[in-house]
Amino acid sequence: MASTTVPGDSNRSGNFRRVRAGDETYFSFHPKPLPPSPALAIDPEAQELLDKANQALGRLDGITLLLPDPDQFLHSYIRKEAVLSSQIEGTQSSLSDLLLFEHDEASGVPVADTRETFNYIRAMNHGLSRMGDGFPLSLRLIKEVHGLLLESGRGAERAPGEFRSSQNWIGGTRPGNARYVPPPAHAVLPAMGALEKFLHNDPVKTPILVKSALAHAQFETIHPFLDGNGRVGRLLVTLLLCAEGQQVMSRPLLYLSLYLKRNRDEYYTHLQRIRTHGEWEEWLRFFLEGVNDVAGSATDTTRRLLELIEEDRQAIHALGRASGSALRLHELTIRQVVFRIPEAARELSLSEVTVANTAAHLERLGIVREVTRRARNKLFVYSKYLAVLEEGTAAEG
Repeated sequence: MASTTVPGDSNRSGNFRRVRAGDETYFSFHPKPLPPSPALAIDPEAQELLDKANQALGRLDGITLLLPDPDQFLHSYIRKEAVLSSQIEGTQSSLSDLLLFEHDEASGVPVADTRETFNYIRAMNHGLSRMGDGFPLSLRLIKEVHGLLLESGRGAERAPGEFRSSQNWIGGTRPGNARYVPPPAHAVLPAMGALEKFLHNDPVKTPILVKSALAHAQFETIHPFLDGNGRVGRLLVTLLLCAEGQQVMSRPLLYLSLYLKRNRDEYYTHLQRIRTHGEWEEWLRFFLEGVNDVAGSATDTTRRLLELIEEDRQAIHALGRASGSALRLHELTIRQVVFRIPEAARELSLSEVTVANTAAHLERLGIVREVTRRARNKLFVYSKYLAVLEEGTAAEG
């Protein structure tokens, strides 16, 4: 197999090189290390977007502190991101499916797709936990996250936790008719090593949102794994923001999957234009628009949840004598979204009869809904809270 550089195809992001493999010829892309050279030209429009994005993240970080249990909101929000990120890769599971799966209610749930989504949560939590313990955002951590992501289900046979040792491609049936061919396997480790240095401000310190934009695009361009690159690339943004979180936000609340799902064609076009034309500035604007969009939407979601919680509390107060235990169960539903009578009784130190009667009160008020339609071992969900979180997560047919 021979490889030659195609004359005139080099730009500030890298170059395409002709590869001959047997009877087939194709062009693989070799990215240049970050940051781009010549340096990014951040014009007034991009600077305004950057300033607004930082402000939007600050507002989001602040308003979530008003929730009764910010950590539980984060717990639910991570699940929403897992559903959306997995849907981009073709799964059909919903947020409701995921919550039922986590509570051993698999009837009617697409189990294979939901398990894949569940793996995403495990991978994300592992990365966040490791960094919380002081482990650096590194190639080792990225491979650990990938290993959990592909531990079971689709892709489990495609070298989980290891950089690829063969050529991959995007679109088409082979490199010769692919939409894009990443660098060959032998170039993956050097390219990822250079990306790791960039993540740690070598050779230059880069503002966190700019760094996140460039790093995500570079990761997708390298495509270092045989499978799961899209999901790990989106996770990389979250992990980066958490690694340097004190600059913008204290909790991992920014997830771009809904924006990328709604703007999928434009997203892929921008990534390809980086490779073919070195259009980093256009990509950065698209990325920052996404940050503004998602942070604003998450802030609005939080406000609506606060209003919903207060509205439901007022309705519960009107129950009179039954309001005491009902308010306690309501607090539990805010934290857990989904509950069963026995577990709720133990956690609240109430009898199962009291919790069952209280759940019936909340059901009559339209606050919770029973989803199993069984006489025993019933499962309840905080239906209106879940409905707000589920917006935008409907699986595509």
